[in-house]
This record gives sequence, structure tokens and C-alpha cells, in this order.
Amino acid sequence: MKKQGILNSHISKVLADLGHTDTIVVADVGLPIPEGVAKIDLALTLGSPSFEETVNAIASDMEIEKVVIANEMNTDNLEALHYIEKKFDGCAIEHCPHEEFKQRTQKAKVVIRTGEAKPFANIILQAGVYFG
Repeated sequence: MKKQGILNSHISKVLADLGHTDTIVVADVGLPIPEGVAKIDLALTLGSPSFEETVNAIASDMEIEKVVIANEMNTDNLEALHYIEKKFDGCAIEHCPHEEFKQRTQKAKVVIRTGEAKPFANIILQAGVYFG
């Protein structure tokens, strides 16, 4: 039995299988999941688990070289924006319109749906290479 890191077997497997530049998405309750993209649904109730809690767990287990967020976060969810800027300080942070963001999710290995119920609490995490 695994005793540290992500215990969710589906997420753990996805992270172990990622290659350089592969992407995953951490999404709020409202982000549409593209047909053909795997979904891991963690949502229990509105707000649980939270966007931050989920991103923190994944970021502790994943080598991340770039993140992508929607431009709309700059005006509609400053709390999430400030969290991302602090959490990924030193990492490339790319902004794009929300419609483009949704199109980019079509290439993700998986969308992990949280219970977050705040606007634009979505992020694309791009895998880097970990050399130890």
C-alpha cells in the first residue's frame, strides 16, 4: 500500500505515465470535459475538494514546466490568480482566452474535476522532465 504522495490510483497512474510536454487539467465543477478525454471526478460537494487542495497535491507529485490559465481569471477570480502566481513562481505561466483554454483541454491526457465552484478555477499543467 502506498503511504505518501497521491493515493488516488487513477491520478497516480496518469502522473506516472506522463511524458515531457504532456498535459493534464485541474478543473472546477463547470468546465466542459471534451469527448474522448479521460475524466477523473473528485467532486464530492460544492467546494470539496477545492481547486487549491487538488493542485497542491498534484504539484507535489508532478514535475511541472508550464501552466496555462484563462485570461478571465485576471478579473473574475483574483484569489485563484494570486494562488497560481505564488504557487508557480519561477514556472512559465501562460494566459489565453477561456474559449482557447477549453480547446486546449482536448489534448490533455486527463481532466481532473474538483468540487470548486468559483469562476475560471481551471489550470492546464504541462509536464517537465525530472532528472532527480
